[in-house]
Amino acid sequence: MWWMMNEGGGHYCSKKTDDICGDVCGQESSRLSLSRIRCILRGIDLKTYIFLFILVPTCIFGIYIHGQKISYFLRPIWESPPKPFHDIPHYFHENVSMEALCELHGWRIREFPRRVYDAVLFSNEVDILTIRWKELYPYITHFVLLESNSTFTGIPKPMVFASHRDQFKFIEPRLTYGTIGGRFKKGENPFVEEALQRVALDYLLKMAGISDDDLLIMSDVDEIPSRHTINLLRWCDDIPQVLHLRLKNYLYSFEFLVDNNSWRASVHRYQTGKTRYAHYRQTDEILADAGWHCSFCFRHISEFIFKMKAYSHNDRVRFSHYLNPKRVQRVICKGADLFDMLPEEYTFKDIIGKMGPIPHSFSAVHLPSYLLENADKYKFLLPGNCLRENE
Repeated sequence: MWWMMNEGGGHYCSKKTDDICGDVCGQESSRLSLSRIRCILRGIDLKTYIFLFILVPTCIFGIYIHGQKISYFLRPIWESPPKPFHDIPHYFHENVSMEALCELHGWRIREFPRRVYDAVLFSNEVDILTIRWKELYPYITHFVLLESNSTFTGIPKPMVFASHRDQFKFIEPRLTYGTIGGRFKKGENPFVEEALQRVALDYLLKMAGISDDDLLIMSDVDEIPSRHTINLLRWCDDIPQVLHLRLKNYLYSFEFLVDNNSWRASVHRYQTGKTRYAHYRQTDEILADAGWHCSFCFRHISEFIFKMKAYSHNDRVRFSHYLNPKRVQRVICKGADLFDMLPEEYTFKDIIGKMGPIPHSFSAVHLPSYLLENADKYKFLLPGNCLRENE
């Protein structure tokens, strides 16, 4: 053994100690551990101190703040891109006959048009719903809307449509309106509540009288098919049983064009017992340039904050200051991301290409006609008008 008791009862120190820890010898056993730690620390150089007490904590803090960005940037490593859609070219001109348009798409014209049902889940998007229904009104047989007193995340909310129903008298004879009570289960995956509400919408469609071969539009309120797209599909025979719609993808207003790749909206030739209302990919067929998706396109700052807390991706609100009204306004006018996230893409080229604020667009060509006819009322959705109202 390297030590033994000497005659006086003290510790015997080995001669093989180094100079740094030489003063540890002869100390009481209760102080031995602390002394050894001091010895070790005295042997560490300045660079190691900097690494341990500055760089390591800085890295940990950086990962805490930007971990989500790092994960999204590395997405191409751990997730492959989805299978490409088969894009169907979209032909349209107001001076071309419907028979000619159907032929251009490889379809035949029908003797009479199909009935069309437009069904949506509604939260609080009164302005966008108005623009949507005004755009589609000439060609929709029946409008179906389901509203809940709960958000997908279990937050109680007022029945917004019910309180604004007088604004929609123009579709009242064609409207089937339903409500569903929320379950208010905090902490549950928001997509569970969303799925249950979509099932309830299936029952509401049956109440509205939908039948086989009627067209059913499945899309969120802010995913707006163009009027001529729906007219084309209701008049042409041999269209696919299920067809996704490729929409121009806007953020905050029609000033910020993100890309042309919004794809979740779809049109179905209804089949009893088979068609189910859904918001995911259901086919490989997609019709090009078929409308607009205007996400987070609200009039009031409070509506932005409500949706950030209420929709299915509310986990993106990682810090409370994201909900600061002044910050929200700055982000809108800049065209940046409300959640301070990187683009959700599958290649490094696409991620890097979309990093940073969205470029401003100054075009208001080929937008919903009702929006342009009422430009003063909806100027917050048009280029050059990023400031929002405070309630």
